[in-house]
Amino acid sequence: MTQAVLRTPPKLKPDTLRVIPLGGLGDVGRNMAALEINGKLLLIDCGVLFPEDDHPGVDLILPSFDVIADRLDDVVGLVLTHGHEDHIGAVPYLLRQRRDIPVFGSQLTLALLREKVREHRLKESDLRVVAEGQRLTVDEFDLEFVAVNHSIPDALAIFVRTKAGTVLHTGDFKMDQLPLDGRLTDLRAFARLGEEGVDLFMVDSTNAEVSGFTTPERDILPQLEREFATSKQRVIVACFASHVHRVQQVMDAAVAHGRKVVYVGRSMMRNMGVARDLGYLRVPEETLINLKEVDHYRPDEVVIISTGSQGEPLSALSRIAAGEHQVIQLTDGDTVVLASSLIPGNENAVSRVINGLTERGANVIHRGNAMVHVSGHASAGELLYCYNIVKPRAVMPVHGEVRHLHANAALAVKTGVENTVIVGDGGVVDLRQGKASVVGQVEAGYIFVDGSVVGDISESSLTDRKILGEEGFISVVCVVDTHGGRILSGPDVHARGFVEDDSVFDSIKQDMVKALHASMDDGVHDTHRLQQVLRRKLGKWVSDTYRRRPMIVPVVVEV
Repeated sequence: MTQAVLRTPPKLKPDTLRVIPLGGLGDVGRNMAALEINGKLLLIDCGVLFPEDDHPGVDLILPSFDVIADRLDDVVGLVLTHGHEDHIGAVPYLLRQRRDIPVFGSQLTLALLREKVREHRLKESDLRVVAEGQRLTVDEFDLEFVAVNHSIPDALAIFVRTKAGTVLHTGDFKMDQLPLDGRLTDLRAFARLGEEGVDLFMVDSTNAEVSGFTTPERDILPQLEREFATSKQRVIVACFASHVHRVQQVMDAAVAHGRKVVYVGRSMMRNMGVARDLGYLRVPEETLINLKEVDHYRPDEVVIISTGSQGEPLSALSRIAAGEHQVIQLTDGDTVVLASSLIPGNENAVSRVINGLTERGANVIHRGNAMVHVSGHASAGELLYCYNIVKPRAVMPVHGEVRHLHANAALAVKTGVENTVIVGDGGVVDLRQGKASVVGQVEAGYIFVDGSVVGDISESSLTDRKILGEEGFISVVCVVDTHGGRILSGPDVHARGFVEDDSVFDSIKQDMVKALHASMDDGVHDTHRLQQVLRRKLGKWVSDTYRRRPMIVPVVVEV
């Protein structure tokens, strides 16, 4: 196995394809890759990663565009594999930097993206619909699109032919043999491309540690049916806002049991409206009702399909769990079904929501206690199957945490693949004359979005936020006459989120005064250095007394 080499990559040679993952290799989310040959760039996906508990105040995390920032004019296209947020969510932020980048994707993918572009108030972009079986040339890149099955309709794998060799990128996929929409992963196309020759196979790694084959989507229907049949109150189903197949199953079960359906959550209403308009979601007449109409029906006549399955603080489900939703208030006997996977890092948030729902009398059904979710990603058996029919010259695992990438590479080795290329974000892989190798590493960090602020939040800012949230804040203000060596006022000490009564600092004030006098007697007149004296003296006292490390902001004013 080839490990990433931390060095500046060499100048790219003519007719050599360079592949640089900008996100998604080490995280479950933020998927993006850049392909370059002969001065032209092709991008594959541009998604977001949702923040965890150690990202206070952060709304979204984007891939870093620094590698391509000064070369946006060389970008000949952005290809989207499917419409999930972790693959399209960052596209509007990229289009802000260059509006006319051609964006290629399936009908549903681009319809979902179009709504996002409008939300960002960007002018209509250059969106070009493609379909499975289609082949087109985009400058240096010959592209062919292959149908794959995933947890959202209309997903595509991408086969890229170049002068340097060929690349097959699966996107997110699985091999559900009984898909709800009848759209199978096109294994015949995979085999045909394998016969032509796949020099670099970029493969979804999310479920590489899971043995066997991923359970078919339709296998959760019996459990949904049981919950609908036994519940005498409302049923609330929480899932991803883009999971059209899951919503379809809930819709079918609701109709079968005579229940009306209401969407809760702006993204759910938007996405399901798009899916229905395009024919991907079948909604029988008079099934959907408005949220304001919920109280017009008995509890056993209603199903609520909600966002918030990951415990997002501002989501509909979190507000319901906290008793803060303006319309929906839980009552004893309500059933809440969390019909989604648990994204790594969201465990605490989801646990809080489950506890809140349970405390309010709901019966909470989730993946841990019932068959209410199946994955959208290929498990080890499916990956082995693909390696055996494609027979690639080299495999580059993508989309997953580090352990997933290594597990995927190990599967490839078992099938006889001799060249497995394992890199993280920013790893530089060159393909020349059909041979792939790691040639260097570039910076590919996180870009944090906080409200309307993009990219101005650093890791040190997040560290400060965590300290403020966990340890509190102390300010110290002192007025001095440095030339006279006198303290004219203070030190005044005030705390927030640390102690309630500022009088606890009275015992340390005299020590701070002595430390300031000693420094000024030694000829220290710089206010910045005097501030450091205050910070060190107070910080040591706080640490020794309370075993805490709050943020301390000293201010020394010279007169």
